[in-house]
Amino acid sequence: MDLLHIENLSIRFNTPEGPARAVDRVDFELGPGETLGLVGESGCGKSVTALSILGLIPNPPGTIEQGRILFSGRDLLTLDQASLRHIRGNTIAMIFQEPMTSLNPVLTIGRQVTEPLRAHKGLNKQQSEQEALHWLERVKIPSAKNHLRSYPHQLSGGMRQRVMIAMAMAVKPNILIADEPTTALDVTIQAQILSLMLELRKEIRSSLLLITHDMGVVAQMADRVVVMYAGQVLEQAETQELFQTPLHPYTQGLLKSMPRLIRQKDRISSRLSEIRGTVPRLTQHIPGCKFAARCDSAFARCREQQPDLKDTGTGHLVRCWLHAA
Repeated sequence: MDLLHIENLSIRFNTPEGPARAVDRVDFELGPGETLGLVGESGCGKSVTALSILGLIPNPPGTIEQGRILFSGRDLLTLDQASLRHIRGNTIAMIFQEPMTSLNPVLTIGRQVTEPLRAHKGLNKQQSEQEALHWLERVKIPSAKNHLRSYPHQLSGGMRQRVMIAMAMAVKPNILIADEPTTALDVTIQAQILSLMLELRKEIRSSLLLITHDMGVVAQMADRVVVMYAGQVLEQAETQELFQTPLHPYTQGLLKSMPRLIRQKDRISSRLSEIRGTVPRLTQHIPGCKFAARCDSAFARCREQQPDLKDTGTGHLVRCWLHAA
């Protein structure tokens, strides 16, 4: 049985330009102990999907139009706020993209790490402080005991991200959602953070939903990949299968945009490919495939009719008329 199953999820935001469909009939599942990569360009609906799992879509302006979010068979969209608060930060925890805006600037690091332990695990002040210190040490924060009394602005970006990981991991959640956890960090720190997340996730045996635009991170960490574009899932497959045999032109474009080293005579240079055009506005009505305007393989049907997400027969799903049965 899947631990998390998102089924036919659609989310709309009311904007001055009109209704914007941020998530459009999204389906995917996350199994126990699995790492699922959710990838795509900025604005494709990845973070909105994650926030909907935790019941954090502001209403207004956001509205969940349809769908179900099943966690261990229980539809999270039917729960009241008290039930959601019990799940949020406890059995499902999230590492946000920018720790400086996610951490409370007027509370100490120790206070912020102990708070979920006291709220969800029933630990007293002394127990929660001991557990907080243990997890700050586990995420390799130097002089962790001294940093219990530090404030977020007194730490570097990498240290703040480690604090966010400690807060999420300390409650030992069933599902950990990581939303672009290394975007604001330099390359060396990124590698350290990703390695740390993998190590700790295996230790607490949680499932990981990893949201990123970096295909290199996906190749390193994910068991399966879901590719999103303009609010829709365009492709879904096991990581090795997706990288070896990408079916959708958008996925092919993402993989070609990864930096590659090219040897030319006596020198080595890097080459980058780009996907022409930009992601369409979410308020824009598109009768056909949402990627058609940027696709070199598009034909008349692509611009007139939206394809469905189809299984190619091996569990490799794709939304594309080029692969229609």
